[in-house]
Amino acid sequence: MKRTLFLTSLLAGAFLQGLSASTPPRHPNFIFILSEAQGWSSTSVQMDERVPGSKSDFVRTPNLEHLATEGMRFSDFYASSPRCTPSRATFFTGKSPAVLGMTFVGEGRGEKQGTFSPTGSKLTPPETVSELPSGEKTIGDLLKQEGYATAHFGKWHVGRVSPSRHGFDENDGANANDGPDHVQNPNPKQVFAITRLGIDFMEREVRAGKPFYLQLSHYPGRGGTDARPETYFRVRQRASGERDQRRVASAAGTEDMDDAIGVVLAKVRELGIEENTYIIFSSDHGAQGRNANEPLTQGKGTVWEGGLRIPFLIAGPGIKPGSVSHVRATGADLLPTLAGLAGITDLPSGIEGGNLTPILLGTEESVKRPREEFVVHFPHYDKDDLGPASAIILGNEKLIRVYETGRSKLFDLSKDPGERRDLAGQRPERVAELEKILDEYLREVKARLPVPNPGYVPGKAPASSDEHRGEGKRRGGGRGKGARGGDAGRSEVPTPEPSPSP
Repeated sequence: MKRTLFLTSLLAGAFLQGLSASTPPRHPNFIFILSEAQGWSSTSVQMDERVPGSKSDFVRTPNLEHLATEGMRFSDFYASSPRCTPSRATFFTGKSPAVLGMTFVGEGRGEKQGTFSPTGSKLTPPETVSELPSGEKTIGDLLKQEGYATAHFGKWHVGRVSPSRHGFDENDGANANDGPDHVQNPNPKQVFAITRLGIDFMEREVRAGKPFYLQLSHYPGRGGTDARPETYFRVRQRASGERDQRRVASAAGTEDMDDAIGVVLAKVRELGIEENTYIIFSSDHGAQGRNANEPLTQGKGTVWEGGLRIPFLIAGPGIKPGSVSHVRATGADLLPTLAGLAGITDLPSGIEGGNLTPILLGTEESVKRPREEFVVHFPHYDKDDLGPASAIILGNEKLIRVYETGRSKLFDLSKDPGERRDLAGQRPERVAELEKILDEYLREVKARLPVPNPGYVPGKAPASSDEHRGEGKRRGGGRGKGARGGDAGRSEVPTPEPSPSP
């Protein structure tokens, strides 16, 4: 087993060595690998060279390290939502969850009806769209029109309609977290199953001489059974303290995924398409747990940095090896960027993302978008004691609006990426300015907002969205300990230099 992994790593390294040698081809291939709940510091890739804690000190992902070494990593890359369905919809369409109406996962009956408890919730969340609208063009639709073969294998989770209706002729179904076998733990079987499907797809399209776009979307981990026994044993052997023991299962699942990525990279090298192929890796949102994304605050299901800031790596022709961009980028940028690399200029109307191609090729240091600010609209009860919230980032400043209280928090991310110091009381004028910009955006896109719950009874604990999903309960209902985002027992975050504004 060790020999197999070693050879895979060598082949992956050989593949990556040739990536930057050529200029961008006319019709490059694209492989987009989307992980589930991998936070900014969930892999062994240091996402920001100024912040030592922006990588895991326990998880080992050598193939992702190779990808970062031979390509570009973005230190300030954001998911459009702290939940999978809305985030994935944005990756696929270039439009925000607020625009699509897909602001939450479409599985919980309470959320679908817009309420959890008639007495326990101060606000009634809006209904959410659970099916990717048929009129929205995806990156699959766009590239397919240009003669690309397109495929999606793995977690779909943007509705129950087949991916073939959204531009992916080859797919393994509209799968959610339980995979095609409808089991609680689809991994480790599906980690390598979707890899085999992807490799078969690549081989056939290369033989046919046709450019391709391949999405490989991995499933979430739920415990030790989500990893191969040999991987679990390998990780467990290096665990020392109690904290390491708690991280073993999650780390093993991540390392299985990294092994599968190594298989894909080795196949690209074997097929001789390394100088004509871009490899992209990212995640749908931060890791689960309020301390799972250190040094950032909070995680999945919250609009704090730990729920939104995620890894983004891309390697391919024309990209300088080992480069880092501090330009703020988001999931909405994927579609226009791949379109730009493919030479497509006619994009669907309403695209909110920007084309990162000039940054990737080193010709510019900024990205053009329809709006300068980045907004995350999450008007739902989930994993944060604050309750429904929206966040806006403009330049180095981030404002979090808390709908239950009507108040906002303000942070300077250039000096405080861990969101420890709320500046709202010191800078009320800036709070008012950012609130106005946020309001303008939400009105422009016709965002759905939470409204007062007429049946609310103060003091009665609200039901959690997770009661509909079996993932535990959120604490408190926006009041009580922990609303600051889990500062207890956390170290201070190193202060990097200010990042350039997007």
